[in-house]
Amino acid sequence: MNEADVRERLSAVRDPDLGDDIVSLGLVNDIEIEESEGGTGGDAGGTVRVSLALGAPFSPNESAIADDVREALADTGLDVELSASIPDDLSADDQVLPGVQNVIAVASGKGGVGKSTVAVNLAAGLSELGARVGLFDADVYGPNVPRMVSAEQRPETDGETIVPPERFGVKLMSMDFLTGEDDPVIWRGPMVHKIITQLVEDVEWGELDYLVMDLPPGTGDTQLTILQTLPLTGAVIVTTPQDVALDDAVKGLRMFGKHDTNVLGIAENMAGFRCPDCGGFHEIFGSGGGKALAQEHELPFLGGIPLDPSVRTGGDDGEPVVLEDGETADAFKVIVENVANNAGVVRRRGVSEGQ
Repeated sequence: MNEADVRERLSAVRDPDLGDDIVSLGLVNDIEIEESEGGTGGDAGGTVRVSLALGAPFSPNESAIADDVREALADTGLDVELSASIPDDLSADDQVLPGVQNVIAVASGKGGVGKSTVAVNLAAGLSELGARVGLFDADVYGPNVPRMVSAEQRPETDGETIVPPERFGVKLMSMDFLTGEDDPVIWRGPMVHKIITQLVEDVEWGELDYLVMDLPPGTGDTQLTILQTLPLTGAVIVTTPQDVALDDAVKGLRMFGKHDTNVLGIAENMAGFRCPDCGGFHEIFGSGGGKALAQEHELPFLGGIPLDPSVRTGGDDGEPVVLEDGETADAFKVIVENVANNAGVVRRRGVSEGQ
C-alpha cells in the first residue's frame, strides 16, 4: 500500500455537494503512510494519515465525507488518522481573527424579524454539535443577546485584551457589556467603525470553528465596517413571510452581493403558529415567502421556524430553544445543519477552484 494506492481508493469518495470525487476536486491535502516496525504495509499494519481540505467542522456533510474516507481505507490493514485544514496562502500575522475558521454574519433587511433569535440559536446549535463557537452581538444600537441568554457574567480584561464570558459553550461579546444599563448608544458612523474594529482586534476569541456575528438590521455603517474588515465565510438572511419583510431582505442580499460575500441561505422566521388549544396551524404572516425569495435568487432555503412562545421565554436560565426537544427545536437544528453544510461548500469550492 503506497500513496498512489490510497489516492485510488479515495477517488471513490464523492463530495455530496460539489458533485465529483475528493481527489479530482483537490480536497486531499496530503497522504502519509507509516509502516509498522519491520513491516511492509498492508497486512503488516501501520498507519495512514490523510489531511483533507474540509473547512466546516461538525457539518453533517463534511462528517459524512470523513466517514466515507475511513470506509474506503478500512480493509487496508492500516490505522486511519484524519485531519482537516483549508490551505491558506496568508500567514497568520496577515489575517484578521487568525484563530477563527469561519465568520458567519446573521443579517436582516428590517428589524423585528427575529434575527438575534436566529443568531443565538445558530451559535448554540453549532456548539451543541461539538464546534468551538463565539457570538459577537454587533447590533451596536440595540444589543440584546446577553439578555436573551441570561448572561450575568461580564467580560474580563488585563488592560490589553478582553476575555469574553461563556454561555452554553459559546463565547459572548456585546456592546451591552460595555455600556451602562438602559444607556442609549448615540454614535456617528466613524465611532461605530472604531468600536467594531477595536472589539474585533482586542477580544481574546482564541481558536474558534465559527464566529457568529449578529448584525443590526438594515444596511448601515456597522454592516459596511464588518464587510470591509472581516473575512466572512458567508451570511444568513433572516426574514418573515410577509412582503414588507421580503422587500427589505432583498436589500440585504444586494448589499452582500456588492461586496462579493457569499449568502449561505435564507431562514424564514414566524413561519406559522400551531395553536396549543386546537392543534391547528395558522399562517399568521402568510406562507412560503422566504422559500420563494430563495428560489427567485437561486439561493439555499435554510428552513422555516414557527411562532412559538418558548422562543421568547427560552428554557431554564435562558437556554436557547435549539438545545431543547420539540418541533421548534427541530426547526432550528435543521437550519444549524444547513448553515454548517453551506459554509463547508463555500470553503471546499474555494479550494477546488484554486487548485
